[in-house]
Amino acid sequence: MAALEDDVAVVAPDLADLGAGEGVLGRSYRALSIGIVTVVLLIAFEATAVGTAMPVAARELDGVSLYAFAFSGYFTTSLFGMVLAGQWADRRGPLGPLAVGIGAFAAGLVVAGTAGTMWLFVGGRAVQGLGGGLVIVALYVVVSRAYPERLRPAIMAAFAASWVVPSIVGPLAAGAVTEHLGWRWVFLGIPVLVLLPLGLALPQIRRRAGGAAPGAGGDAFDRRRIRLAFGISLGAGLLQYAAQDLRPFSVVPGVVGAAFLVPSVLGLLPRGTYRARRGLPSVVLLRGVAAGAFIAAESFVPLMLVTQRGLSPTLAGFSLAAGGATWALGSWVQARSRFEPYRERLVAGGMVLVAAAIAAAPSVLIAAVPVWVVAVAWGFGCLGMGLVISSTSVLLLQLSAPEEAGANSAALQISDGLANVVLLAAGGAAFAALGGGAVGQAHGVTQGASGSHPGAFVAVFLPMAGVALVGAWVGTRLRERGE
Repeated sequence: MAALEDDVAVVAPDLADLGAGEGVLGRSYRALSIGIVTVVLLIAFEATAVGTAMPVAARELDGVSLYAFAFSGYFTTSLFGMVLAGQWADRRGPLGPLAVGIGAFAAGLVVAGTAGTMWLFVGGRAVQGLGGGLVIVALYVVVSRAYPERLRPAIMAAFAASWVVPSIVGPLAAGAVTEHLGWRWVFLGIPVLVLLPLGLALPQIRRRAGGAAPGAGGDAFDRRRIRLAFGISLGAGLLQYAAQDLRPFSVVPGVVGAAFLVPSVLGLLPRGTYRARRGLPSVVLLRGVAAGAFIAAESFVPLMLVTQRGLSPTLAGFSLAAGGATWALGSWVQARSRFEPYRERLVAGGMVLVAAAIAAAPSVLIAAVPVWVVAVAWGFGCLGMGLVISSTSVLLLQLSAPEEAGANSAALQISDGLANVVLLAAGGAAFAALGGGAVGQAHGVTQGASGSHPGAFVAVFLPMAGVALVGAWVGTRLRERGE
């Protein structure tokens, strides 16, 4: 699932006032609610569809060796966008970062959809990621400012619900479009559709959520945080490049990337994050561990099914379709008030489900194992992600003062995006080292396993399952002792 879903998948316990009185669809909030939920819906569709089209795009652009880079390029630039949006929204309101973010997201789609080379395609994904990072944090701040506390669960529930249909229909639709019209239309079909929801939402955001937050500390941006954000993006990009280009010379960009990345991360995330200190630091760490392991594994599922089992892009996308419904189910379960005292157990159990799903996925590399095993496993994995990701969003809001909403949201998203980049880089390096760059090139991406490199896929999935198990332990440290 894409990062934006991670931000907003907090499901409400009661949707009864969605259309009654002054609920989120009442006269005062209707235009804003429809506008921002539609934006989420369109981004959700693109996020769930892109994985289905990616194997064909990578082959046609002669870039299977850069497959992981096409995903991590998005997350690399989104890291900078997240920090920038947190600063921008806290000091001047979320309208600016939201509008600029949507524009960059659409521009990136156009660049990727018209790319003639794989590196240009990766560049489009990077522009798209910058826009996505801005939008993620800006939407979070819009909800915190524009809606009273009693309505926030309902709008969060609408956000989560807007991911269900795209998660089911998106991969199938993208597969059909890829097969009959070409993979480029998966990217080029979205940008024009965002104009109407933006027209509805932006005037309402200006009226209800404009201006600086109380106690934000003045109008000037914190230049140190912006520099650190740039350091994170540059360092992550260099590490990803080094991981994809497995030559002795690649040690140089790898070392330089680490030199930028490590101090920047330590300066932007809560103190104690990487020691899993109880409370907010562990909440932020868990978001990264969960999202990074899951996204790094999920990115390779369609490629594995298309190249190793001979599935069409449509059928490969179908393997992930049930995940949207089970993710929403997990979000709904964790929101029940009766489970609040057991949230840590729910989260730990959710991470165990994620680990089991990732470990089970490469079993389909054995010809005797039916391919539907992946669909079933991924359904359970998404159930676990719904429990985990929604819980981290709930806990973040509980632990954040109003004037810290932007900065803490940015920290949560930095952890999410950075883990995606680092674990995709690690998975991509292992994949390339074991011959993954040759997958599907000689025999075509739909001819099965005649040119297969199953070990390359195993080297991605099993380590990510181990990372998810580490997340089960982190999930036991989300509250201070005695709470």
